[in-house]
Amino acid sequence: MTAAATRLYIDPRPHRPTGTMEHTSLNSLEHRIDELIRTVERLRMENAALRESHAGLITERARLIEKTELARTRVEAMITRLKAMEHE
Repeated sequence: MTAAATRLYIDPRPHRPTGTMEHTSLNSLEHRIDELIRTVERLRMENAALRESHAGLITERARLIEKTELARTRVEAMITRLKAMEHE
């Protein structure tokens, strides 16, 4: 290229500022990624705790259903005995 042609050449790539602004954007992005990582870890821990709690509640519910059925059976047996005593 000649000197005149060099002066007329325009770089088609977009201008990207270097320096402080780019560094600030990179730091901001890094900070947001760190926050997301912490959020994901916190949510994983909460999820594990909720799953454990859920399993405990399911076990307790099954135990309470069993106790309720036992109580119902006993009450029905008492009612049957009382009715039998009435007819005697």
